[in-house]
Amino acid sequence: MGSTFGKLFRVSTFGESHGGGVGVILDGCPPRLELDRQKIQADLDRRKPGQSKITTPRKEADQVEILSGLVGNMTLGTPIALVVRNKDHRPDDYKEMKVAFRPSHADATYQAKYGIQAPSGGGRASARETIGRVAAGAIAKQLLCKVNGTEVLAWVKRIHNIEANIDLDHVNLADVESNIVRCPDQEMANLMVQRIDEISQEGDSCGGVIECLVRNAPLGLGMPVFDKLEADLAKALMSLPATKGFEVGSGFDGTLLKGSEHNDAFLPSKDGRLKTATNNSGGIQGGISNGEDIVVRVAFKPTATIRKEQQTIDTEGNSTVLAAKGRHDPCVLPRAVPMVEAMVALVLADHVLRQTGQCNLW
Repeated sequence: MGSTFGKLFRVSTFGESHGGGVGVILDGCPPRLELDRQKIQADLDRRKPGQSKITTPRKEADQVEILSGLVGNMTLGTPIALVVRNKDHRPDDYKEMKVAFRPSHADATYQAKYGIQAPSGGGRASARETIGRVAAGAIAKQLLCKVNGTEVLAWVKRIHNIEANIDLDHVNLADVESNIVRCPDQEMANLMVQRIDEISQEGDSCGGVIECLVRNAPLGLGMPVFDKLEADLAKALMSLPATKGFEVGSGFDGTLLKGSEHNDAFLPSKDGRLKTATNNSGGIQGGISNGEDIVVRVAFKPTATIRKEQQTIDTEGNSTVLAAKGRHDPCVLPRAVPMVEAMVALVLADHVLRQTGQCNLW
């Protein structure tokens, strides 16, 4: 199964939603990077369940254990193993799903492909797998900050049909974390929370869009043709559970513009960096970062597991009806914000190492 991502800064995640634990092996992190363990835990706290009325009520502390790769807080350059133990797992909540496939979930396709699946909580298809990504992504963010002063910041842009208006020049982490839906537009955030709550009361779910901004992005990341930076970002973000769409820069809206309207004119510069008057390219041109802010968006579908009765089939192919039980997010987006940041940071960290090598960073 495809559980490894990256070429030089490489992560392999492990564990199932209702197994003993989940985690990640991070290989390729350069030596002599001083890590702030609290920042790793802080991102896991942003991802963990049970943090508000609009997330799953599953209660997990998600306390990370770092098993290898550090002396004190300094990286050795050897594999870093991080694990989070599952505490509040309830496999009995998923008895019905052992014999009935959840519509639009991974149950049926996993069974068809492998002939076996973890019946509780989706197994590897569960968003709980992303704990390892978020932990490794928190390390990647610290690497990027040290190398180039790079900041990776994401937020909820849209829930259902309620869309926020975000000032990219001034948005900050405090704004994002100021409400439970993680939308820095407070007026829209209130409406988003209300919409999620209403839909949840109906036993249903909703989706939306997360936007991610990379400030002080290194110039020159990405390679022509198959290893374009936006191609790797697209793969990384589309590997997250429940994702269904990816955009960079102007995205699909750019198709409504003419070339004269869309092109980013270059401005004079004497410091060796590129500067553009606009940023419709989203900080990437020809597959290579141009030093402007990188802006990407990813679409998340409505949570597949809902309490409403749905038509489905059992493992024998017979028609049946399923009303899912268990503890599920009515909307995955508030908890997916740190997941998006993590995957963007992992891609950038990998490309930084491809560009400079481990030994030329500091």
